[in-house]
Amino acid sequence: MAAADDIALIQKQEEMLVFPAFDEAVAFEIGAAIRERALAEAMPIIVDIRLWDRPLFYAAMPGSNASNPDWARRKINVVKRFLRSTYRMVLEQQRPDRSFKIGEGLDIADYVLAGGGFPVTLKSAGVIGVIAVSGLPEREDHGVVVDALCDHLGVDKRGLALPREAE
Repeated sequence: MAAADDIALIQKQEEMLVFPAFDEAVAFEIGAAIRERALAEAMPIIVDIRLWDRPLFYAAMPGSNASNPDWARRKINVVKRFLRSTYRMVLEQQRPDRSFKIGEGLDIADYVLAGGGFPVTLKSAGVIGVIAVSGLPEREDHGVVVDALCDHLGVDKRGLALPREAE
């Protein structure tokens, strides 16, 4: 699948995976579901769910490491700045060094082009926060979040899942 096809599918994910309401309880349900899947599948990830003004859920799985929270923090900053999925940004920017163009003025210490950050969009308010996963290859980080959102919102995953990359 070409990058343009993936970008179009991610845009569809962002349009469809919208919450009618989002609060601490919803964040906990989604975070706990991701945590349970990660434990069952031995995923060495961290999960960070937050609104712009405060964290709501955090979990670190066995095998995650000290760099995962920093990667998540930088992904969160990208979603906050651009109000879109970080994996979409990766595909749109096509920058193998993981940094934004110098003219953007975004320091690599605070912003990274890496998949796994997904906007929390509220139907009545727009993007209000982010769900970030870090620890797997970026396409898989992204997929973990999308799967959890589909499950929580009752959206059929089959139409929204990115296909596996060719090996």
